[in-house]
Amino acid sequence: MRLVVLGCAGSFPSAASACSAYLVQADDEAGRTWTVLLDLGNGALGPLQRYGDVAALDAIGLSHLHSDHVADMAVLSVARRYRPSGPLPALPVWGPTGTAARLVELAGDDDPAASTDGQFDVHTWDPAAPVVVGPMTLTPVAMTHSVPCFGVRVTGPSEGAADRSVTVAYTGDTDAGAGLDALATDADLLLAEAAFHEGRDDAFRGIHLTARRAGEAAARGGTRHLVLTHLPAWNDPAATEAEARAVYDGLTTLAAPGDRFYL
Repeated sequence: MRLVVLGCAGSFPSAASACSAYLVQADDEAGRTWTVLLDLGNGALGPLQRYGDVAALDAIGLSHLHSDHVADMAVLSVARRYRPSGPLPALPVWGPTGTAARLVELAGDDDPAASTDGQFDVHTWDPAAPVVVGPMTLTPVAMTHSVPCFGVRVTGPSEGAADRSVTVAYTGDTDAGAGLDALATDADLLLAEAAFHEGRDDAFRGIHLTARRAGEAAARGGTRHLVLTHLPAWNDPAATEAEARAVYDGLTTLAAPGDRFYL
């Protein structure tokens, strides 16, 4: 299984990165590549076309409905509907309650029914009902954020040994809590948001993680690789990395657009 970072900026695109969007891919026994897109925030359709293919997506998982995680779903619909070769079939999309209405809202007056019924087959996350996409299983986990939000554990075959399962865990947006700990437990890679800084943002809880809190969860859960993402342009990357390293001894990486991780 492999992870491709399309965008890792937090809350708004930076000069160097689109907002949150990630591809998770795995090959089945026949050699067919299956692709899941996790979130598609502002500006992320561009790098999706650089590192992936809008026609090759097998499913989309949306953590929550804030614009920096879903805004480019509107233009993805346009790219899929108006291809010279004709529109693509409806793509399965999983998200929190209200996802279909949010996609209509994003589409505005541009044939909103087509944006949902024509291109996206929308389903609601159910933590008791994991989603199977080819060789991958997506298990949603309720997180702690200002709106309903789901992290996702994606389990599939290892890139180096197909008979061994590996897990990528993605937090979406969250603060520390039971959901984060569930995601981090025995994860091969924890893709954790780290929008806040210790000291600066202590008054705001229940919204975002600091890198320290992400690192503490990774340490508690035995995570093997911590990748910090959702990084606002005004944050000091060195300070973010230092917060995590102070409490987590495992491999720590700051996400960057175009990064590829092989598990």
